[in-house]
Amino acid sequence: MQRILSYFFSSILLVVLLAGCGEQAKTTSSSQSVDTQQTFQWKMVTSWPKNFPGLGVAPEKFAAMVGEMSDGRLTIQVYGAGELVPGFEVFDAVSQGTVQMGHSGSYYWKGKIPASPIFGAIPFGMTATELNAWLHHGGGLELWQELYKPFGIIPLAGGNSGAQFAGWFKKEINSMADLEGLKMRIPGLGGEVLKRAGAIPVTLTGGEIFSSLQSGAIDATEWVGPYNDLAFGFYQAAEYYYSSIWHEPGTGLEFLINEKAFSALPKDLQKIIEVAARAVNEDTLDEYNARNNAAMQTLIEKHNVQMRTLPESVLAGLKAHTDDVINEQIAADKDFARVWQSYSEFMASIRQYHDKTLKQYLNNR
Repeated sequence: MQRILSYFFSSILLVVLLAGCGEQAKTTSSSQSVDTQQTFQWKMVTSWPKNFPGLGVAPEKFAAMVGEMSDGRLTIQVYGAGELVPGFEVFDAVSQGTVQMGHSGSYYWKGKIPASPIFGAIPFGMTATELNAWLHHGGGLELWQELYKPFGIIPLAGGNSGAQFAGWFKKEINSMADLEGLKMRIPGLGGEVLKRAGAIPVTLTGGEIFSSLQSGAIDATEWVGPYNDLAFGFYQAAEYYYSSIWHEPGTGLEFLINEKAFSALPKDLQKIIEVAARAVNEDTLDEYNARNNAAMQTLIEKHNVQMRTLPESVLAGLKAHTDDVINEQIAADKDFARVWQSYSEFMASIRQYHDKTLKQYLNNR
């Protein structure tokens, strides 16, 4: 009888213990469930006017996409240039953790990282599709992230405006001599090239350009192309519009992500950010390709804009200065030299393919 009672109480104890383990398992499972449902609120600052066509819309689309795919677990509030920080302080704001994200152009940071313009636009360099190919399948993105890592920033491709026009001028450009003393808003290596030609490059955010052009503070400006230039109304401040493509043949934009903030996210939210960035990168280029032609026709037909192309002698002179600027950058900065080797080798290779395919097709069409 004693043995039976002992067995009975042992069985009860086992049931209690198992029940306790079950409750503990439920608690653990519930805790894990709560963790995966944690919400995050981020801020993104940009270098563009709020909701500006193309450039300013891209971060808004990104934020909406991330919010939807995460079912509201990660929300991102987007701020235009000057709303939270000035347009040229986006990099520092993300690096310091003031905000979790930024959207801008890499050539604005050449003072911090001399090689950064290579990931955005190089005069006489790769087109938009070529640049994307290098970034995502040619090792470019890995080099980009390596260079930004000391600043605590993870960069991702954040859109591309495609080939950019040479810009708006208050006088005709018929020779290299016409560039001497010209005050022109132009960033990145394109500005360095114009400086070699005797011009005076000026760096301005988008919101400052029109008033500077209208007042005579600058004599010329490049911005993007017809889609954005029409929105800014540059045709009211400058008479001549040059379509010749040289300084930004395919301008890549960037998402800047604070590394610590990114690391604090669950893996699925990290992946959502990466996928959304890739989608917006392609969508932005699609939008520019779709909108630029209609905007150009409006400028010509409605606003009587005089379209021009730069003389071959001017383009040849700018190309020669570009080669000099690149060679000096290579000699001055080892990281620039390393990134340029990857970029230039990829460009030489893909150029061979495109010369035999797209170039011939466009000539035959």
